[in-house]
Amino acid sequence: MDLKLKKYTLTLKHTFTISRESHNSQDTLIVSLSSDNCTGYGEATSNPYYNISCNSMISEIEGIRREIEAFDFNSTEDFYSFISSKGLSNFALCALDLAAHDLYGKIIGKPLYEVWGTAIENYPVTNYTIGLDTIDKMVAKMKEKPWPIYKIKLGTENDVAIIKELRKHTEAIFRIDANCAWTAAETIHNAPLLKELGVEFLEQPLKAGDWEGMEKVIHQSVLPVIADESCIVESDVEKCWLHFNGINIKLTKCGGLTPALRMIDKAKELDLKVMVGCMTESTVGISAIAQLLPKLDYVDMDGAMLLAEDIAKGVEIKETGRVVFPDINGSGIELLV
Repeated sequence: MDLKLKKYTLTLKHTFTISRESHNSQDTLIVSLSSDNCTGYGEATSNPYYNISCNSMISEIEGIRREIEAFDFNSTEDFYSFISSKGLSNFALCALDLAAHDLYGKIIGKPLYEVWGTAIENYPVTNYTIGLDTIDKMVAKMKEKPWPIYKIKLGTENDVAIIKELRKHTEAIFRIDANCAWTAAETIHNAPLLKELGVEFLEQPLKAGDWEGMEKVIHQSVLPVIADESCIVESDVEKCWLHFNGINIKLTKCGGLTPALRMIDKAKELDLKVMVGCMTESTVGISAIAQLLPKLDYVDMDGAMLLAEDIAKGVEIKETGRVVFPDINGSGIELLV
C-alpha cells in the first residue's frame, strides 16, 4: 500500500463553545491508503482534552510507515490487528482504520453498509449542534439552520433558562449535552424541567469517573441519559450498563470502525441505546459514520455542516436531515484539496 498523510486546518462557520473550551478552527489529519488503483481516506481530529495533536499522530504513523506500506492488505480485520499491536493512540488508529475500510470497499466494489449486510432504507436523522453562546446568538444559529433535532451544548448556571428561551423559537426536538459540567443533584433537578421543554435525552451530564453519581441519576432522572466521555473504548460499554440508558460512540476515541462495530454489538446485547457522534470534522469522517446509520438509534454527524469550507465530498446531508449516499463504494469519499 501507498501511505500519505496530510494535515488540514478546518475553519468553522461560528465560534464553537462547550462547557470547557471554545474554538474557531479545527486541525485534522487525513490519511490516504492506496492499493489496486484505489484510494481510501480516513480522518482523525486533534483533541487537546485527550492530548492529541496532528503532529503527534503523524509521528506515530510515520514510525510504522514501512510496515504499513509492506502490509499485504486483504481484510480490514487483519489490518486492524496489525496496527493495533503497534502501540498507536486510538486517534491514529482511527485515521488508519477509516482509510482501510474505505479502501477495502472500493477494492471489492461495495459501500460499507452493504459489506456489513445492512440497508439504508431506514436510519436516524442527525441532530444539529448549537454551541454555548449568548441566547440571542444561539437563537440566530437555529434560525440560520432550521432543523428537526438540535443538540444544545450547556454547562452554565442558567441552563434551564437557556432552554426555555430557545424553545420559544422552534418546535424541534432538543437533546442536551452538558459535557460533564453538572452534578448528580443538578441533573436530577433539571431533568423534569427539561422534559417539559421537549428534551429527548441528556448526554454525559456528570464527570466521566462519577459512577456513584450516575447510579443516582439513572434511578432518579425522568430523562434517559447517554454516555459520551464515560464510554471511550470497548471495555467501557459494559461499565456503562446499569449507569446509562445508552452510549455515544466516537470513532476517533475508540479507534475506528472496527472497534465501533464491536461496541455496537455489545451495547445491543446489553439493551443499551446506540448513538454515534462526531467531532467538528470533514466529510471524510462523516461519510464513515454514515455507513453505520442502519445500526443506530441516534446519530450526531453534523461536523462537516459546521465548517465554513469542506475538504472532501461523499455523503451529503440535506435540509430535511435526509442522507444522500454517493455512488462511490467504501465510505464514498473523494478528497477535494
